[in-house]
Amino acid sequence: MKKQYYLVAFLVFLMIPIYWMINMSFKPNTEIIQQLTFYPHNFTFQNYEEILTSKFWRSGYINSISMATMNVVFVTVTALPAAYAFSRWDFRGDKHLFFWFLTNRMAPPAAFMVPFFILYSNLNLIDTYWAVALAHCLFNLPLAIWILEGFMSGIPKEIDEMAFIDGHSFPSFVWNIFLPLITPGIAVTAFFTFMFSWVELLLARTLTNEAAQPITVTLTRSLGAGGWDWGVLGAAGVLAMVPGAIIVYLVRDLLATGFTASTVILQVEYAISKFPNCDTSFRA
Repeated sequence: MKKQYYLVAFLVFLMIPIYWMINMSFKPNTEIIQQLTFYPHNFTFQNYEEILTSKFWRSGYINSISMATMNVVFVTVTALPAAYAFSRWDFRGDKHLFFWFLTNRMAPPAAFMVPFFILYSNLNLIDTYWAVALAHCLFNLPLAIWILEGFMSGIPKEIDEMAFIDGHSFPSFVWNIFLPLITPGIAVTAFFTFMFSWVELLLARTLTNEAAQPITVTLTRSLGAGGWDWGVLGAAGVLAMVPGAIIVYLVRDLLATGFTASTVILQVEYAISKFPNCDTSFRA
């Protein structure tokens, strides 16, 4: 029973900043500054109207969605063959190379800020979607390879052999059998990749000016002549959480499967159903 109390207390503590941001988003700026209120006394949608009607704010959301989506595509397409190679083939230096990939993820974005800026300035990519999306690949790709390699290593190599014996070509095996087996892993990878690109600020601020700045940068550049408009910032923060919440809702089943210990068993059983006439003694 105590564990439940601790869990409830933790959830309440976790929700306080979110509630306060939602609370501010429905208040005029004067009420926020002048008095401490736990609910809006002068309820208003004006903050949301300003966000939705202002090109300055709309472009920030559109840019963030575009960059994050591009990064998810780049990372997933690149990480899948790399993770397959690490999970299926033994080659000289494979463990060292895998560790080197992970060390890139451990490095802080500030360490690559200046090199990225110089490189993309020479390539005329500053203030474009490509600059931020490609820069985020340096951090998301190692994480994606690590996650996918774990899922792929949980699938017996005999599944590959059974597919080839059954007459599948390698592309057919990958598309029709292997990818469905690791769908939860792909969902988990895409989720973490998208969320990193969505919330990352330092590289996005360094590599963009105005045309391509994402919502995280827009939030930091919204200081007006009269100071901070806290109600608008609250509304912008609430709307910034919406894409992540939608993604979690849409892929909630895949995410739950991806984080479940029984995933491998379900994957193997699915694969075996594809080859009913093949030897399955490897399960023992």
